[in-house]
Amino acid sequence: MGQITQSQKKCSSLCIFFIFTIFAIIKGASSLSFAQEKKKQEITYDVAVTAISIAVSVQNRKGRHITDLREEDFFVYENNKKKDITYFSYNFEAPLSLTVLLDVSGSMALQDKLSESKDALDYMMKHLLTDRDEVSLLIFADGDVEVASSFSNDKTDFLSDLEGTEAYGQTALNDAVGVSPDFANRGNNEKRALLLITDGIENDSEYSPEHAIEVARRVDIPIYTIGYKIPLGEQFLKKYKHSKGLTSSGIAESLERFSEATGGKAFFVNKALDLKNALRLIKQELSHQYIIGYTSYSDTDKEYRKIKVVTIKKSYKVRTREGYYSGEKKNPR
Repeated sequence: MGQITQSQKKCSSLCIFFIFTIFAIIKGASSLSFAQEKKKQEITYDVAVTAISIAVSVQNRKGRHITDLREEDFFVYENNKKKDITYFSYNFEAPLSLTVLLDVSGSMALQDKLSESKDALDYMMKHLLTDRDEVSLLIFADGDVEVASSFSNDKTDFLSDLEGTEAYGQTALNDAVGVSPDFANRGNNEKRALLLITDGIENDSEYSPEHAIEVARRVDIPIYTIGYKIPLGEQFLKKYKHSKGLTSSGIAESLERFSEATGGKAFFVNKALDLKNALRLIKQELSHQYIIGYTSYSDTDKEYRKIKVVTIKKSYKVRTREGYYSGEKKNPR
């Protein structure tokens, strides 16, 4: 056999070097490509398109509902950025999913507040809602929110369960407002709302009014509040005191904020006839709502995003929810 020369050894070493170098480059490129792909996947998981739906009420300066607007007459802004409308619906006869949140705490037994509330709701079931509308009943007292009647088109079940309610215990109003919209959102119809009837006395909640609002507005459910026979005398309120905010003006302010933040409306009445009229106005407004949808991006920031809706006619008053959270947040305590 012939001997390997020095130049052949050198050539052989260079070939081996080049082979390892090329292998390293290929491996590095493959690793880089994998890392880039992984990063792309992470971005895909962190940022997702979310469909946002909002109920919108429009009135003129005299309070009359405007019912002839078209999709192009609306402009939607999220955090001051204009959004394209991807869904638009207006149907006066569209069925409603209504959840009644009724205060049955001890103070509602005074001045016939509970019995007159039950009578007004009986009127609503029989004369204001249609056969296609579905209704459910939540009652709250002593820190508990109970499903007294599940969603049903059959109003007789609701009325039967309503008739059996009695006043007892203390009032955890803020807690009830915080947890109820999630239940109301389970309604089967596109139009959904929560109706709260209370005298506004709060003395047993873990939530503050601000925390209740924060939790409630994570769900697209307008809250319509009726403050019925809110106590005016400071002497009367003293025995219910749980916080400095338990004053007549403080009660009204909290109920206003519950509705304002979620796109609903607050009513304050002291007579049984006015209570029935408030229910009639609420049903009328819900019938005249526009449903508008647009898309946004949810990300890991979980920020609160403000919503603003205006119409082509600046003098119209537009009411909708103030905003939403772009991701899930733990309930505040």
